[in-house]
Amino acid sequence: MKIDTGIKGIDGLAEPDWDSPLQITLTPEQLAKTLMETATAVHTGWESCVQEDVVLNQIVAMDDRGQNFVRLVEQEFADDEDVDVIWHDWALEICIGRVMTIGHWHLRNDSPPVDWDWHARQAERAFQRACVLLGRRARRGLWVEEVMPQEVPPRARQH
Repeated sequence: MKIDTGIKGIDGLAEPDWDSPLQITLTPEQLAKTLMETATAVHTGWESCVQEDVVLNQIVAMDDRGQNFVRLVEQEFADDEDVDVIWHDWALEICIGRVMTIGHWHLRNDSPPVDWDWHARQAERAFQRACVLLGRRARRGLWVEEVMPQEVPPRARQH
């Protein structure tokens, strides 16, 4: 079976060189639908929406020229309306040219561990896949978590 790519071969020339530049057209919508389909929220921007003072962990992959990058950031922040609610967020930023496409997988800090694992795994997978856009390969790695001090639970009252 032969697949017709629509590209006519050039007789007498060798195979294309490994360093031949390839060009494709991508849109933020395509990135969102293919890489961030499980994200809680996705948006575009000209700059990062991550507040550096709430970042817990991050990993960055850049292209050879240092112009395009993919960044996975783990952050925690208080809810704007209810300061007792803390959100944990994994943000994937894909910056190609001047355009950023950002996906967030977030949940409340008091969510069950199974939800934490699912959100973290989804964000990590999206990061791994996005690295291919830059000619990079990312493997699943370890995130070192520090033990957070537990508050003493409220005492039970006797009736």
